[in-house]
Amino acid sequence: MRWFRFAVLYTCLCLTANVAAAADTAALEAMREGDMRKLNFHSEPEAVPEVTFLGDGDAEMGLDAFAGKYVLVNFWATWCAPCREEMPSLSALQAELGGEAFEVVTIATGRNPPAGMRRFFDEVGVDNLPLYRDPKQQLARQMAVLALPISVVLDPEGREIARLQGDADWSSDSAKAIFRALIGGGS
Repeated sequence: MRWFRFAVLYTCLCLTANVAAAADTAALEAMREGDMRKLNFHSEPEAVPEVTFLGDGDAEMGLDAFAGKYVLVNFWATWCAPCREEMPSLSALQAELGGEAFEVVTIATGRNPPAGMRRFFDEVGVDNLPLYRDPKQQLARQMAVLALPISVVLDPEGREIARLQGDADWSSDSAKAIFRALIGGGS
């Protein structure tokens, strides 16, 4: 009988968690205004591939390096005009909300020489975002990045929970409210 009660309790907890997750997603979707209307939340978190990219000093690393926090992963390239428009807003979002619970991670995909990436950041006035590279587009391909820019939101468990195709104003009130709600800082 004790096992039966345990099974019923476990089932109720699972159902409650799913209802709470759906309610949370609905609340986040209601915050989408302007460019953030393009941010699509998944009904269930999706696993991300364990593919490496190049970090500082060309050291191989994976997205699991950011476990424990919400992450906005932006795939971009030096030749991408919309990326040039978008990058300062990603920098502003990182400046305002970046820390222990949230981080903006930028990954240049394709042929982007480090010197060109630094020049790109200098030209658009960005000095607080990482210069990570995916030169063979292995991570981008595995994550179905078919055009640039693409931004993906990861939860603290490293799963994809939302995606936005195209550029956006990540420093907008709507974007900040969404990420504040995710990290528990209110709006």
